[in-house]
Amino acid sequence: MGSRWLRFLWSPKTLGNRGEAEAVRFLKRRGYKIIARSHRSPIGELDIIAVDLRDPRGPTVVFVEVKTRSNHNAGHPAEAVDADKKRRLTNLAIGYRRRFQLLQTPARFDVVAITWPPENKKPKIEHYINAFESATSEWQD
Repeated sequence: MGSRWLRFLWSPKTLGNRGEAEAVRFLKRRGYKIIARSHRSPIGELDIIAVDLRDPRGPTVVFVEVKTRSNHNAGHPAEAVDADKKRRLTNLAIGYRRRFQLLQTPARFDVVAITWPPENKKPKIEHYINAFESATSEWQD
């Protein structure tokens, strides 16, 4: 039993964790300031919260959903951000903006879709800026 526990502790990162770390590096190279990763609340988790200083509206809070797949057998990674996921992300982002008094700050949702076949050292990264609109009228911008 002890060896299984050690293997669990030292096992390689999951594909999702590796993808999220790669997304952070990708966003930083493009000038985003990362504010939080894996921000949890009672209703779910926001993968990455960043600030885009280059947005034409001024500094913009960006809620980034990262989807990583090893192939497209189950569809493109971005397709996993369906209507239900958008509603949950919107509610999480509204809660975050309220908590940190950011309701008057411009904000948007981006999606980073990563395809990372096991045989490749580097993934294919696609960044969808302003990937979807808020799923509720409570969103103020």
